[in-house]
Amino acid sequence: MNIERPTSTVEWEKMKKQTYDIEERLLEYSVRIIKIVDQLPNTKAGNHVGGQLLRSGTSPYPNHGEAQAAESPKDFIHKLRISLKELRETQRWVKLIQRVPLIKKPELLNDILEETEKLIKIFVTSINTAVRQAHGPEQSRRAVKKHK
Repeated sequence: MNIERPTSTVEWEKMKKQTYDIEERLLEYSVRIIKIVDQLPNTKAGNHVGGQLLRSGTSPYPNHGEAQAAESPKDFIHKLRISLKELRETQRWVKLIQRVPLIKKPELLNDILEETEKLIKIFVTSINTAVRQAHGPEQSRRAVKKHK
């Protein structure tokens, strides 16, 4: 994700495609999270974990949209960090669902955990790139710790 204006038409097209790809991935991710929540049992634990997962797991999609409409580089970075935080939280809830297990086939959650890990890496890289562009290379080293 580039917060600076692209310098060529080719760069602009590439940036639009990348934005669409991550936007589409986050939308599909939210859909998958909703489907997981709908499979959880109607128990005290299932309802609690389901509510938390629904909130954190669907949050990166609209927060990414907020980042696209950011008013400044600082605001852009802040919105991306919120998405990253929510992805990390989602990862924990999915691992908990798998460990208990709260669904009949917990191994089916491996795919969503893989996608979560990939999205975390994308957001870590994007944040570090945005910080480097906004503040220089020294700041980016401290911007976001690695995905784990």
